[in-house]
Amino acid sequence: MTKRALVASPTTQAQAAKRELRAAYDWVPVEQAELIVALGGDGYMLQTLHAMLERRGDPVPVFGMNLGTVGFLMNDWRSDGLDARLDRTKPFKVTPLQMTARTVAGETFVLPAINEVSLLRETRQTAKLEVTVNDRVVLSELACDGILAATPAGSTAYNLSANGPILPLGSGMVALTPISAFRPRRWRGAILPEKARIGLRVLEPAKRPVSAVADQREVRDVAQVDIAIDRTRELTLLFDPEHALDDRITMEQFAS
Repeated sequence: MTKRALVASPTTQAQAAKRELRAAYDWVPVEQAELIVALGGDGYMLQTLHAMLERRGDPVPVFGMNLGTVGFLMNDWRSDGLDARLDRTKPFKVTPLQMTARTVAGETFVLPAINEVSLLRETRQTAKLEVTVNDRVVLSELACDGILAATPAGSTAYNLSANGPILPLGSGMVALTPISAFRPRRWRGAILPEKARIGLRVLEPAKRPVSAVADQREVRDVAQVDIAIDRTRELTLLFDPEHALDDRITMEQFAS
């Protein structure tokens, strides 16, 4: 039997479910696990996946059960028949972005992002950014509240709220979406091959400070942010066959 570990968000509901599963099945510590069962919502799933990126060795697959709000990345919660469910799961591969952010003070931060990397103005001053793709300047000055680069898995999250495109899983694309663009006013973003290297240089960083966020981790007062797919850190999500994450992402395009 596959060695599995159980983790849960600190909410009352998730902790109660954790106690129920602990009493019904055998578990090992996380560091010994070949598979993780995570209880919570999408935010907790992201937290669990980031923990997989930070552990020694290759990341192990994660099977989530929804005890949160939306649960887009989670399966339905059920305590019964877990062994049979895990035997029937369908894997989905998720490749994170890597954000390399250099601050005005000269510090460099390298962080993974499973959903998106976003740049946001820190003050009332509009951000001004130079945008490059594969070292070619494609926008010499973008005046905006910010900009984000989203993976297919993250395209239905913040990216969708910013009117960015939904990307099917396996599309091999990254969405580059402006946040409240002022100039050029008609630019609505771009869909780029996942091999593309995106560069975002902050113009006038002292007057117009900008922060960069990789999923939930923020770096303030950035001068330059480079974004690229990190193919060395592939993650695996496990889903019930009827869950069909790829179909759910497709159908989000028709949601009212």
